[in-house]
Amino acid sequence: MVMKIKEIEYAISRDLVNYPKSVEIMEKRIENIRSKKKSELIWFLEHPSIYTAGTSADKKDLLKENIFPVFKSSRGGEYTYHGPGQRIIYIMLDLRERNYDVRSFVNALETSVMDTLNDLGVKSLLIKGKVGVWIKSSIKNQSEKKISSIGLRVRKGITFHGISINIKPNLNHFNGIISCGNENNGVTSLKELGVKLPIEEIDEILLKNLKKKLKINTKLTQIQS
Repeated sequence: MVMKIKEIEYAISRDLVNYPKSVEIMEKRIENIRSKKKSELIWFLEHPSIYTAGTSADKKDLLKENIFPVFKSSRGGEYTYHGPGQRIIYIMLDLRERNYDVRSFVNALETSVMDTLNDLGVKSLLIKGKVGVWIKSSIKNQSEKKISSIGLRVRKGITFHGISINIKPNLNHFNGIISCGNENNGVTSLKELGVKLPIEEIDEILLKNLKKKLKINTKLTQIQS
């Protein structure tokens, strides 16, 4: 049965979601979006501690191989860490319905994160030539720290994978990789910056800003595994 899509669904998983299972769910969903059987989806979740290698990953950037499981990923980008305390937002949208090219879509996601950080009292910035959202660093020889990464894949005009935001992960877990290939940049988190709001409140603020930037309406759903 073909659906008439009126609203985008969003889901929030409170338990940790296994990475391969999340990819399986996304793959199935984007096929259903393409065939108009299901709505587009924004999915908030967290993963157990893992490293993922995007399509541009360089093996030399994996500094310690045996700390956490390493998964190859179809998203763009290089190595990154995912784990408890890091909010993941997977975004499955049909760009053909929205007059977005990939670059403008990435910029909309970046500015949604920046607006969210601003609402939380955190000043952030973009760096020309680098994807993601950054915080000025006070450490000598380290000009910025990354707080949010963006890694996407687009298939037949439909996006999947998405955003990660460091809320309160163990930042030492990033030491096993050169994160996103940025050897001279560090990583930070909202906790390190003094923000201690519950993740549920941060989710609400982020969803508000995503809706504003992407010009979408949403309704809550459950992820069917």
